[in-house]
Formats: sequence, C-alpha cells, structure tokens
Amino acid sequence: MDSEHWRAVITAAQAGDRRALDELVAGWLPLVYNIVGRALNGHADVDDVVQETMLRAVGHLGSLRDPDSFRSWLVAIAMRQIRDRARRRTPDRLEEAPASDFADLTVLRLQLEGQRREVAEAVRWLDDEDRQLLSLWWLEVAGELTRRELAAAVGITRQHAAVRVQRMKERLETSRGIVRALDGACPGLRELTGRWDGRPDSVWRKRLARHIRGCGYCGDTRETVVPAERLLVGIALVPLPVGFTLSLAFGGKTAAAVTSAATSAGWSAKLLGALTKPAVAVTAGATIAAGGAYVVTQPPDAPPPRAAVAPTATATAEPPRTFTPPAPTPKPSPSATQKADPYGTVVDAVDRAPDPDTRPAALPRRPESGITSTGGPKAVMQHRGDRVTLTGRGYVLVRWQISPRSRPGALVMPSWTGLKGRLFHVASGGWRRMDDPLPGAPNGYATGMGGPDIGYAVLPPGTQQMWQNEYFYLDGTVTLTQNERGCDYGLTVFPSDREAVVRDINEGPADGALRYGLVRDTGTDSAPVPQYVTRETPADPATVPQRSRV
Repeated sequence: MDSEHWRAVITAAQAGDRRALDELVAGWLPLVYNIVGRALNGHADVDDVVQETMLRAVGHLGSLRDPDSFRSWLVAIAMRQIRDRARRRTPDRLEEAPASDFADLTVLRLQLEGQRREVAEAVRWLDDEDRQLLSLWWLEVAGELTRRELAAAVGITRQHAAVRVQRMKERLETSRGIVRALDGACPGLRELTGRWDGRPDSVWRKRLARHIRGCGYCGDTRETVVPAERLLVGIALVPLPVGFTLSLAFGGKTAAAVTSAATSAGWSAKLLGALTKPAVAVTAGATIAAGGAYVVTQPPDAPPPRAAVAPTATATAEPPRTFTPPAPTPKPSPSATQKADPYGTVVDAVDRAPDPDTRPAALPRRPESGITSTGGPKAVMQHRGDRVTLTGRGYVLVRWQISPRSRPGALVMPSWTGLKGRLFHVASGGWRRMDDPLPGAPNGYATGMGGPDIGYAVLPPGTQQMWQNEYFYLDGTVTLTQNERGCDYGLTVFPSDREAVVRDINEGPADGALRYGLVRDTGTDSAPVPQYVTRETPADPATVPQRSRV
C-alpha cells in the first residue's frame, strides 16, 4: 500500500471521517494481532491486549503529527500494552495455559511444513522477553517492519537491538533443536522427558539442550538446517480468526457510556462522533458495524487474507536445502545502456560482463560542487530500513558487500526515493562484478554471489548485476535505502569525485584485479538511471518498481 494513500486515510480519520477510520482499523489490525498473538503465544489475554492497543491508537490518533510514522507509533503502543499486561499478571494467573496456542495457529492457518513449522513451534520454548522481541523480529525478516521500528518499539538503540536479536536467535536455534529431538525416537530423551508435564519452560529448555549437546542420536542432524531468518522470509501474517470481534465503542456500551469513557480518555469530539455514528462498511472479508464493532466474517475455507501493509515476498515454500547457480539470462550487448531517450525513460539494462582486458571508455565530465551526506563521509548500511540522504552536485560511490555464507537467498535491491533533481548511473568498478569468480575459489565456482557449498544470493529477474563499486552522479537530493530481506548484504556510501572514479575503473588486471571497470555515462540526459528510483517517498522503499520512471 503506497504511503500517499495511507497518509490520506490517516489524515481523514483524524478529521473524523468514519470510513477512513474503518479502513485504518481493517488495514492495521492484522499486524497488531500478529505482534500480540506471537508475543503472548495465543494467551487468553490476546484479544484484550489487541483491543486495548487499537482503542488507544484510535483514541490518540489526533496526537500523531506525522502520518508517515503511524506504523512505528502503532507498534510501540502494542508493545507497551504487552508489557503492561505482563506487569498486571497476578501469581495465580502465571500458570494459565494459552487459550489458543499461537504456534499451532501459525502452522495451521499458513499451512507451514518442515523447518518453517519447526520455527513456529520453537517459539513455545522462549521466555516472555524473547517472545516479545521475536514477535517484532519475525515481522522485520518477513518485511513488515524495519530494524529502526523494532528498536523504537522495544525502546532501545539499534546497536542494542542487534545484540538482543542475536541472543534471541541463539535461544531460538536451541529451541528448534529441541523440537527436532522431540520428534525423534531417542531412548535417552524418552526417559528424560518421562517426568515432564509437556509444558515448555526455561528449566526444561536447559535440561533438554544439555541432553541434545551430549547425545549422538539427537545431535545427528541428517538435513541441512536452514537459518530461521531465511525460513521466515515471505511468510504471510497469520489471518484473524473467524469470529474475532473488536469493539471500538468500549465493548458495545450505550452512547452515553461511550461518551463518558471517551471524554475521560481524551478522545476528540470528531473521533467520538465518528465512533458513535451508525455506519456499516465491508472491507477485506470483515464487517465493521454500527457502534464500531469489527467482526471477522471470512469463511474458514477461504484463503488467508493479506494485511494492507507493506507487501512481503510471495513465496511460502521452504527454501531448497541444496543450491544451484542462477540460470544465465539472455543479455543484450552493453550498447543497450546507451539509448538516446529523454531523461527519465532509460533504466539500466542487463548487460554482459566485458572482457577483463577491455579498458573502459572515457568518463564524461559533469559539474561538481560536492555532495553532503546525512551518514557522513562513510555511511554503513547493514540492516533493512537503514538509509542515507545525499544532497548536492557530484559523484557518489555505493560499495556492495554480499554475505551468502551468512544468509543466501533472494536479494531485494536498494532503492533511491524522494529524488529531486537528476540521478545517473555513471560507472562500475571495484575490479570485479559480484558474479566474477573469487580468487582462489575451486574451479572458479564461488563468486561474490555465493557458491554451491554455501548457497547463492539471487537477483530479481532482469536486474542489472552489481559491481563491487557502483558510481552515481547526483544533481539535487535523493535518499538511498537498504532493503535487505532474504539475502544478507551491506552497503557503504561515500561522497566521491570524478578523479576517484577514473582511478578506480582504470585499475585492471595488470594491477592484480580481475577486470577493468565500465563507463555507463553518455554525458547527456540519456545516461542510465538506477533501476529502483522514484521521486515519490513510499512507506516501504522496497516496493519501488524495478523499472521505475522518474
């Protein structure tokens, strides 16, 4: 869903438009339901916490100054309600079993199998704090949240969030090992669990983990264990259960009671009028009836509805356990990048790697007054949602680093958004393309995109192959966003100059590198523009079309 649409919807809802409020609730309720449901693992309090979150969001909607921050603001409210619920629990309620185990619900509603099912079931073995963090990280990996939003919701810095996430992932992997072992037939494990009541907790997690570490039977994994983040890419939100009811009018109380409660909660008169005004709207398989009641009416055998938030990858099948190199794509000659169309209609075409001994063409001269960067002279972007805004007139270097050994898979390209002015792709360098063989690789079979022993990073179809160093020319301002999802990659962004570009692309095989660079700039407005560039500012930059038009 594009940002302009949601900005308009939120603004209209703030002004008291009931239909806009209905659409806002229908669009974002599934996200809140998934965060709360996974954090509480389907506890009986899930419905109450979801309802309280949405009530607070609607009630304080007027205080939201920037509609673009709605998602992070809503997620932060949800996490506060989850923590408040944990503080309010009394000792006699601590042992309550979940009303509807969210792990089972995830497996059944999304039809998960294999290691994806294993990950969902492993959530049961996490402590409350880890499960709360996992509820956000799961959505980050699936493409619904950014790392910045995750950190803000937890109330910590991104650096601290990285440490917390890593520790949580380690405990999740331990829990996955427990799920696998319990599915096995180890006699020693059967004897150990004879005293277990079947309810996962931290004490039994440690006992079972100790057994698995010292057991040749349980520790013998006969299949490749796929990292959890790769398994979560593309998993849809768990749809709201049929019959789920959300009352925005305080549980269907009378108008007088609603007025009294809403006034004490600080609700605006416009919002109060919108909530008490009779209205019926049918959206996304759910009915929003008079008085603000939201009742899911999706039939049980219908396909799970998608939430109206930033789209994720569509694949839900488990990734293959063995990898083969991406099939070669028929590619036009390099001259395909030299079209003479007006600026804004040319995108970077897929080209062949030139011969390593082919020197680059002369680089045209363009005016330079220098580039300023919000990331300073060296902006390192390693997580989805990291971004840097560049302003001025001159050259910019974007240096690629792909880590297939850490996490191969589908690569979501970075995107240039909010462009004001002009942006050209002028040259490629760094001595190699990312698909060039790595020095010392056996049979030249491993590249910067991976190899058969570790898996491959896979480009979207029709995407121009990256070189180690990619150079761009900017005359104006633009924001570059790292959209990591699936494949693990990082970008380092440096303001540069023409002389540095010329030096880089002319350092070739004689200097110990793999190849000379490649000049793409025609010196005119027909030079290639990046494939993922837009003058708009979408809520999720990863949704920028590949062949965008500027």
